[in-house]
Amino acid sequence: MFDYHMHSNFSADCSTPMEKTIETAIERGLTEICFTEHVDFDYPDPSISFDLDLERYERKIMEMKQQYGGAISIKKGVEIGVEPHLLARYKKLIDTNRFDFIICSMHTSERKDLHSGSFFAGKTVEEAYQIYYEELLYCVTHFKDYNVLGHVDLVKRYTKQKSKLDFHDLLQQIFKQVIADGRGIELNTSGFRYGLNSGMPSTDILKLYKDCGGEILTLGSDSHVERTVGYGFKEALELLQSIGFSYITTFSERKPSFHPITQLI
Repeated sequence: MFDYHMHSNFSADCSTPMEKTIETAIERGLTEICFTEHVDFDYPDPSISFDLDLERYERKIMEMKQQYGGAISIKKGVEIGVEPHLLARYKKLIDTNRFDFIICSMHTSERKDLHSGSFFAGKTVEEAYQIYYEELLYCVTHFKDYNVLGHVDLVKRYTKQKSKLDFHDLLQQIFKQVIADGRGIELNTSGFRYGLNSGMPSTDILKLYKDCGGEILTLGSDSHVERTVGYGFKEALELLQSIGFSYITTFSERKPSFHPITQLI
């Protein structure tokens, strides 16, 4: 079993030491994990800074590999928070650092954060979704330095009302670009923990990705505390298998390996 989305106290929104997360992962029988610490340049909320001490992060990952490498495989990843005006900065970050795995996420839209609600002010749910997915389409069209898109429909987590539209037309354009570029998406199981009735993306979007020809798929808990490591993975794998997916993907030095779901359930 592999958890490919988790954070430690190297991320500004997390206080959990790596050791606690790693030890929990070992206890739960995971064979490989990937830390994906946040880097969100120009984050619009001044109360939090998503800068990552890259040199210290590298040293810590090496230390953890030496300490726990006999029990579990530990990979070095990053979760970048893209926005259209920041793509060149992220390209420089990726070009000058080595990662096993890169999640491309969009935590903001119109240079406004999602969590405070400022992005949604003065908009209908449909207007907000339209802008969010259009910006994401722009980013995947003009930025290629990633492996999977993180929680594609994150915008749903911060809206109380449901949209009357599914936006599959825009999502299909996003997925066609992602697939053509040899990239993939994740199934992020944290959606259930945040009050959604699904992971992120939801089942209809996972089916759309499959119908578009998508095969690269990672599984991540988005853990910020050790107790949620591997959260909901059995149910997630069963769902993916029912949709028709055959593999879960892991990465080493940005290169994918494919693992049959039948061997993980």
